[in-house]
Amino acid sequence: GEFDALPGLSQEPGVAEHKPIAEGGDGHGCGHNLLGSAALLAATAVKDWLSETGIKARVRYYGCPAEEGGAAKAYMARDGLFDDVSAAISWHPSTFNAVQHGHSLANTRIDFTFTGKAAHAAAAPHLGRSALDACELMNIGVNYMREHMPDSARIHYAYLDVGGTAPNVVQATSTVRQLIRAGDNATLRDMVARVKDIAKGAALMTGTTMEAKVYSGVSNLVGNAPLEQAMQVEFDKLGPVMFDNQDAAFADEIRKTLTADDIAASFQRAGRETPPDLPLCDFVAPLERPSIGGEGSTDVGDVSWVTPTVQARVATCAVGTPFHTWQTVAQGKAPAAHKGMIHAAKVMAATATHLINSPETLQAARDIHDQRQRMTPYICPISSGQKPPVIEQPS
Repeated sequence: GEFDALPGLSQEPGVAEHKPIAEGGDGHGCGHNLLGSAALLAATAVKDWLSETGIKARVRYYGCPAEEGGAAKAYMARDGLFDDVSAAISWHPSTFNAVQHGHSLANTRIDFTFTGKAAHAAAAPHLGRSALDACELMNIGVNYMREHMPDSARIHYAYLDVGGTAPNVVQATSTVRQLIRAGDNATLRDMVARVKDIAKGAALMTGTTMEAKVYSGVSNLVGNAPLEQAMQVEFDKLGPVMFDNQDAAFADEIRKTLTADDIAASFQRAGRETPPDLPLCDFVAPLERPSIGGEGSTDVGDVSWVTPTVQARVATCAVGTPFHTWQTVAQGKAPAAHKGMIHAAKVMAATATHLINSPETLQAARDIHDQRQRMTPYICPISSGQKPPVIEQPS
């Protein structure tokens, strides 16, 4: 039940051009307005079905804040909120209809704060110790590290504090946030240790001190074949989302703002050839296909480490639409998005009833999950006692 938006993506709905409602405002660039709503609809549908049939089972809906960088579900997994769940079912808005059987990247966000000594940059630079220099040297070190990482690994950064705007003052403080991604938790832990060593080296080179504070972290998503097969059966029965000519017309307008690479990338992730003029997905991708996903990260990954988990991808926007963009926000309240949202609820509810009626499938899913846990136990990327970050919103 995610519901958080993204900063800087304010956008008029239903308009195929960049038109912010409020400059710098927030917008649903990842479809979480649809995600949480469809999950709630699915949960209530299953509840009604249980009441009507008299079958004994429990359905639970989780409201999950701050997926976009806050890693709420990692905190929830750490504190045992999913420990008594037989299976977790979710979805994500997409440009295609498919059961997600790939993986996502584990990640950790760490704030590195360097503290030095201010001085006059011209009259007495020898008395200063530049925290900004330390940040820059750290980034140089991380850049050289990139050659020696696995292909799927990523490191991104953003300056949170550059120590001021006066170039004639040696900057006494500076903070850089490093977002480190890897294909699995073990590789991520190794990369984090290496990045921390680079930060220590930058502090030594500049005569500054360094503090590293973990901001958030999520695990890689692990699949579960029995659950994925069950969801595929139900998805195939329901078929693709049924769009109409008006939906296609608006999707075509959106596609005019996209690049050929945007569109081709969507088809590649679905394991399909690229037709030139498909505005909206009209098929359900087969389960045996190249993996959808893997490039990004999600805190659903932590749920998948503590209980068997399955997710659907359901078409809600034009083929080729990149997420975290104004184009996604522009389509987020369109009729096509609402149709996809309702269809996703049907897929999830049908999957849940399938599993409730098939205890042997649930047991097979649990057996695979437990076997993986015995081989590689779950280590939550959020340490015990760490509290979620609180972001103060401007009044």
